[in-house]
Amino acid sequence: LRENQMESTGKLAGTYFLSVNGGAEEVSHNLLTNEGMAYMLETSLKGSTASPKFYLAPYTNNYTPTVTLTAANFTATAGEMVNQNEGYTEAKRPEWKPGTLNGTVLDNMAAKAEFTFKSADSVTVYGMALLTTPTKGDGTGKLISITKFSKPRVMYDGDVLNVGYRIGLTTAG
Repeated sequence: LRENQMESTGKLAGTYFLSVNGGAEEVSHNLLTNEGMAYMLETSLKGSTASPKFYLAPYTNNYTPTVTLTAANFTATAGEMVNQNEGYTEAKRPEWKPGTLNGTVLDNMAAKAEFTFKSADSVTVYGMALLTTPTKGDGTGKLISITKFSKPRVMYDGDVLNVGYRIGLTTAG
């Protein structure tokens, strides 16, 4: 770099916040997918149409996410939970409802998504994803973010999983 030039770098990162039945909150850092980052660039800098809403979806396979995972293969690869009788009872993926932008951070901590579980025995949740479409099992949208929990969550009939998601951009100069 020339003497009068400054180098600037940025980092986009997200974090999931989980609690079961109002218990202690646990943190799980996300992986932003190639599809999700391309979507953000297309919609913010190129003027492509952006989704007006985003949705959270748990998955049940013991799958470690990769940046190449897409919405098209999320359900089959990660095992998206789609059964309301052995899974969460909501008919659609719960909406991620972010509050006001706080500097360069956006989250839904004031209105966390809620998943109510139904099961004859138990259901194991290995992770969570953020997508652009509300329909369970729908692969037509974009997969923005995904995380594998540090330990699986075993959910029993009547359990409630609350999920917050925070995404932010930081710069260093």
